[in-house]
Amino acid sequence: MLPLLACTICLGAERLHQSFDFDWRFTLAAPAGAEVPGFDDSAWTSVQLLHDWSMTLPYLSPEEGGKGSMGFMQGGLGWYRKTFAVPTAWKGRRVSLEFDGVYHRATVYVNGREVGFHPYGYTAFAYDITDYLIPGGENLVAVRVDHSDCPTSRWYSGSGIYRHVWLNVTDPVHVGLWGTYVTTPAVSAEQASVRVETTVENDLSRPVAVSLGSELRSPSGRVVARRASEAALPAAGREAVIQEFTVDAPELWDLDSPQLYTLVTTVRRGGKVVDRYETPFGIRDIRFDPDKGFFLNGRSVKMKGGDIHQDAGSLGAAIPDRAQERRVRLMKDTGFNAIRCSHNPPAREFLDACDRLGMLVIDESFDKWKFGYYTEWYDDWWAKDLASMVIRDRNHPSVVLWSVGNETMEQGDKTGAGAARLAALRAECERLDPSRKVAVTTAPDYNRTFDKNGFNAAVEVVGYNYQEPFFDSDHAQFPDRIIYGSEVFPYYSAGRERMREYIERNPWYDYASRDFIFGYFMWAAIDYWGESSGWPSKGWPTGIYDVCMREKPSAGFFRAVWKEDPVVRLAVEDPSLPLDRGKDMWTWPLLASHWNFPRHDNPQMVELDVFTNCDEVELFVNDVSLGRRRTADFPNNTIKWRTPYKPGRVVARGYRDGVEVAVDELRTAGDAVAIRLRADRTDLTADGQDLSHIDIELVDARGLVVPDADRPVRVRVEGAGRFLCMDNGDTADAGAQLRPDKPSCFGRALAVVQAGRAAGPLRVTASADGLPEAELLLIVK
Repeated sequence: MLPLLACTICLGAERLHQSFDFDWRFTLAAPAGAEVPGFDDSAWTSVQLLHDWSMTLPYLSPEEGGKGSMGFMQGGLGWYRKTFAVPTAWKGRRVSLEFDGVYHRATVYVNGREVGFHPYGYTAFAYDITDYLIPGGENLVAVRVDHSDCPTSRWYSGSGIYRHVWLNVTDPVHVGLWGTYVTTPAVSAEQASVRVETTVENDLSRPVAVSLGSELRSPSGRVVARRASEAALPAAGREAVIQEFTVDAPELWDLDSPQLYTLVTTVRRGGKVVDRYETPFGIRDIRFDPDKGFFLNGRSVKMKGGDIHQDAGSLGAAIPDRAQERRVRLMKDTGFNAIRCSHNPPAREFLDACDRLGMLVIDESFDKWKFGYYTEWYDDWWAKDLASMVIRDRNHPSVVLWSVGNETMEQGDKTGAGAARLAALRAECERLDPSRKVAVTTAPDYNRTFDKNGFNAAVEVVGYNYQEPFFDSDHAQFPDRIIYGSEVFPYYSAGRERMREYIERNPWYDYASRDFIFGYFMWAAIDYWGESSGWPSKGWPTGIYDVCMREKPSAGFFRAVWKEDPVVRLAVEDPSLPLDRGKDMWTWPLLASHWNFPRHDNPQMVELDVFTNCDEVELFVNDVSLGRRRTADFPNNTIKWRTPYKPGRVVARGYRDGVEVAVDELRTAGDAVAIRLRADRTDLTADGQDLSHIDIELVDARGLVVPDADRPVRVRVEGAGRFLCMDNGDTADAGAQLRPDKPSCFGRALAVVQAGRAAGPLRVTASADGLPEAELLLIVK
């Protein structure tokens, strides 16, 4: 299993922190008495968390009552049950269950007794269940999850216990849940100050004295500072202990060198160690300036960002840790350095990956507030859910900004209530974490009410959704406002009347040319379920990655403008592609990344786009040069050619200072003769959670992917693991999500397999009509 590097990890003999993901039973029904230990659940389905039951159900067309906001997928009401043994050795200790996310309206029972209710589906919560347990015997946990009011989110939410569950066993005197808070108030290359606030809890009925020891360990594991403090804890109470450290020549957390330190906390009572707790953190300095933007460790950084939802193709909302890491790694490779989590707190494993890989994050608590899907719960729960996000995530060095709302109805309120609500959210964030600023994102409201009613004035940082024409005037009118593009068209099309003056250039340039705008976040970086552009599409299809996390041709533009290494990427404008492209103002030209087009007696003209950051590009069609063209002579880092289509080979060669530095090519593929399987990882850990993503490609005799010979592909998994899901990147595909057969799309599909908990070989076989089977052997160890 991946190390949970940026959430707090609890290790050592004094504390047990273990996965509670395995051996659950599930039913999508509402049987009476399901919370009672003697209830017969033998007919229920055996499941392993993470679990999103919506992905197991058939789509509902609009005629059947399906909703595009949920991707035409279903909710329902479900029950989970799990029995586990409680050793007698746990007597006198405290036992808790920690849920990272349940969607939604979760009621937790232990041995038939209700422990608690949590309505919001995106925040973590925990319950002390000590007094509900039977030591030395079998115990039952039952969870009722009610998503019968589906759809309840923007956009696809999933249904069920879709994030991890943890079992914690501690001494009655212990570090509290997410109980360390590490900040770095002063940072330079020579020295850094580190402030640690540790909350120690005492569940005993008498006061106790404790010694709190803290060690700071460098990324290599070397102890660089130590402190010991004494504290008196009241009976059934807690105490926050503050310690300060100095680290010489710190190894800074940065985008290209995301160094992580570890705080090791030890609690002693009566001279005996009763708790040990580890907290990863980063030493880094962040600063926002209304004129100059964002600074990381004293260096100006323009955030090259994307908005992403939490679902991941056929995995739905139940995204294993390795898939979270893969998404961040692939985005980093394209050139992203920032992600906005829209519109809810992400899984903490996602933030762990951002910490490890060097990705900036805007962590967002809510979409709508009181006037939206959260209406029923807002007054009683907003502060609890906000605290869950901030306290859980505040040690992540990747998190640089809290966002407390998106496109809220309150922004247009003229009574002052909306501004007051925003001010309360900001104040609570600053109370819980004074080290970060707070933002709200506004909507594309051209009445601009939020600048007249005091709403935007309630925060220093304001996100602009689709409001590029107002940047300069707003900066002049509100010079102290810190501005960023929270949602941006990835491409301006002629269909957007208000963007007419911007049509000749990609919106990125409007952000890059203004120092006072600290970041650009495209809507959306990755295709996602929900917000359907119309049946049969199940999602929003205008990201630069499809739901398999494959780059679309349009990603070449962002590689060209975001990366320093030389880039040449070929694409073909193809009006024959499906028109299921979302709203017109988000739409790129229809682009293909292949050279297989219909043959005609009179060759058709095609337009070739070359995305590049080179000085010049020379284009060759079947080894015949069409000449060199200068990038400076074309807008959008995109050189264009029109040429008659001829099967064969197209090559683009990029030059800097007259020297060839980059090349890309497209070749016409022949008939499909084989299936090729390629895994991102062939060695897996036998933890029941590890993944391999396997590309499935239909190829010709030369090994070229054949884009125009799609057919159903079937996958079989045998051995030390299981089939998890299959996808093809097409949001309009009609096949059920979790079936092991799907048609290829442009000659490709993707299978995801998961390791079991025992070592051994794991064999993956793919077949398709008319082609020989292909096999791939993975090793689980």
